[in-house]
Amino acid sequence: MSGQGLDQLVKMVNQISANMHGATDEQAADKVATHLQKFWARSMKAQILAYADDGGEDLTPISRKAVEKLREVRAAG
Repeated sequence: MSGQGLDQLVKMVNQISANMHGATDEQAADKVATHLQKFWARSMKAQILAYADDGGEDLTPISRKAVEKLREVRAAG
């Protein structure tokens, strides 16, 4: 996936996180991680995990937590 594609993934996960109105940060991260696990293609999940491994500087704090929760789910599954 190109850098532009990765930029789009970062933008999407940040938008999903931003739409978790009324949830605590922990609840929002859980919901975002669940969304990513259910609806994102394996390649998309791999890209966002690799991005987080490389620093993930453009991820919001909730997005970063969600990606880490996604990592935990994938490791357990």
